[in-house]
This record gives sequence, structure tokens and C-alpha cells, in this order.
Amino acid sequence: MARKPLKPVAMTETLANTLTKPSPKDWILGISPYVPGKAAADDGRPLIKLSANENPLGTGDAARAALVAATADLATYPDPSATKLREAIGAVHGLDPARIIYGTGSDELLHIAASAYAGPGDEVLYVRYGFAVYDIAARRVGATPVIAPDKDYATDVDALLAAVTEKTKVVFLANPNNPTGTMTSREEIARLHAGLRPDILFVLDQAYAEYLDEGEDDGGLELARTAGNIFVTRTFSKIHGLAAERIGWGYASAEVIEILHRIRAPFNVTTAGQAAAIAAINDSAWIESSRAHNARWREWLSNEIGALSNHGLRVVPSKTNFLLILFDGKLTAEAAMKGLWEAGYATRWLPGQDLPNGLRITIGTEAQVRVVADTLRAMAESA
Repeated sequence: MARKPLKPVAMTETLANTLTKPSPKDWILGISPYVPGKAAADDGRPLIKLSANENPLGTGDAARAALVAATADLATYPDPSATKLREAIGAVHGLDPARIIYGTGSDELLHIAASAYAGPGDEVLYVRYGFAVYDIAARRVGATPVIAPDKDYATDVDALLAAVTEKTKVVFLANPNNPTGTMTSREEIARLHAGLRPDILFVLDQAYAEYLDEGEDDGGLELARTAGNIFVTRTFSKIHGLAAERIGWGYASAEVIEILHRIRAPFNVTTAGQAAAIAAINDSAWIESSRAHNARWREWLSNEIGALSNHGLRVVPSKTNFLLILFDGKLTAEAAMKGLWEAGYATRWLPGQDLPNGLRITIGTEAQVRVVADTLRAMAESA
């Protein structure tokens, strides 16, 4: 028997007037879009980028060659399981490849962690001056972002634990932290984890872990081997020099990884990206040379800026490939940023992250770092 066609539902004039366009969820309207580091001045003039924490030495030869070779086949989808990449990561770090997930940069992994474990009525906790993506990831799923106070620009574990409520579902912590560069010790990370309920997912964002010296590791991967509520994320965008390919990875319990795979984008790491990442993570010489270069010139620039303390400039101690410089004298962070534009360099001014007096500067090449120091010195002395 054929069904009778349904009669159209009458629409009131008031309802018709309100349904003129799709309406986003209320919580989406509360999101401030992520603002990437500048590559040009306001007048459009190209600048040398010291605003996005990329590797100033570029990409290692092995990774570059692997990427180029892998572009021979552009018509076939990449390995959806990234099997060889997971095996390579597991071999380098002594991890079970089955418990490794991969993403479009670590950003995708941060987003799906919030998506899987938080939603309307839940809280997502992170420290003041944390990575800007945490706020977006929380609001994107309708959760409430909660910000714990810092301790002189560094993570305050006691403040984080005090901010936990029955609604807390996810805790984000970057270590070393972006944008401050500060480092939380292994002991403090363990104490923070021990103080969290087992139903809270602790997301430990280690995007800058490869810049740490031997013995400075925070123990996150070790904790994640046995704890069921830690998700550690890393990226190939920083020391490995593969920011253009957008490749990240994460490690957690089998149960957490299985859940995250349900909402991970399919085919999210390209064939060429997988090949380049495998070569990059095995290129220990490139990693060490990049780390050594960064350590040398980070210390040098920190000392140069420290010598300007009488002009109100201060460097926050950093374990990353950038410095956060605070301007509390006559020279403002905004003026310093524009002065560096004139010298040809883009840096990251941070009023959107409640740091209107802060300028984040990536450690560049020797020549770039020397120009930055000379420019800031000249501006500070003439302010």
C-alpha cells in the first residue's frame, strides 16, 4: 500500500522570519579563531618568520629526500593505519605501536581528545598562558574552559589541582609550555597526575620535548605506559622541520587510543608525510645538531636581553626553541614588534593571550638572532 504524502507543516510568520539562515551553536560563537604567527608586516611586506617556532635550519636531508621520493604516487590514498610510521616511532621511543595514534599535526589530536571526553556541562582545565588551541578545543565541543593561575608565567600544579571540580573531564598541559617556554619537572608532573581523578583525561602536550637536554624529560611517556588516563602528544613540526606536512602523534592506553581513532580524520597523514616523518625521527644527527644550535643561540640571546633589564626587558627562562620577552619599561612589546618589522623580522605579540607586554621570538639562525639582539638593544636604549 502506497504511503500518502505528508502534509507540509504550517510555519508561523515569526518562525519563518527567524529561520533565514543556518544558526551555529551558541558555544561556537564564543570561539576566537586561532591566529597564526605573522609572515608579513601590516603593509604586506614579507618578513623573516621568527613567529611560529619553526626550525630555522629547515628540514634534514634524509627527511627531504624521503618526502620527494614518496610523491611518485599521487593517485593512491596513504596507508590509513600509518603502520610503518607507528613502528618507527615505537622503535625510537620504546613504545607499543598499537598504542600510537597519528594526526594532522598534534593540533588534530588535541581537538579529538576534547571531543571524545568533554562536552556541554563539562569543564576543560588548563593553566594561564597555555597554548591557545586548548581554549578552542574546549569551546568547540561546548565544554567550559577553566583557567588555573600561573606561578610567575610557569605552571602551578597546586593551582591546577585546586581548580578541579566534579565537572572536570580534560586537563591540558604543554610541557615545555607555549608561549612561555617554562618547564614543569618530572616530579611535579607525577604529582599532578596523582592528584587527578582516574576519570579525567590528562593531555600532556610535548611539542617541544626534543629540545630538552638529556635527563630533563618529564616522564610523561613513561607514565602513559601504565596509567589509563594520560594522553601524550608530540609533533614533527618543530625540531624535525616538517611543519608544512602537518604530522603529529600521540601515545596513551589502548582504551583511549581506540576511542580517539573513532573520530580521527581518515587518511589524515599523507604518504609523503609518513615517509618524511619516518626518515626524520631516525635522523638522530639532524635532531642533535638542531638541538645544539638552539641551545647555543637561545642562551646567547637570553643573555643579551638580560643585559637590558635596566630598560625594563625581562626573559622568561625557556626550555623551547623560543624566548618570551616581557617589556615593562618605556619600550613596549608592540613597539618592539614593529621595530623588528622594520628590521625585516616577524615575531609574535601576544595580547590575545593576556600578554600585552610579551613578545615571543623564535630562535633563528646566528645571523638572525644577532640582528634581533642589536635591534632590541637600540630600541631599548633610545626609548
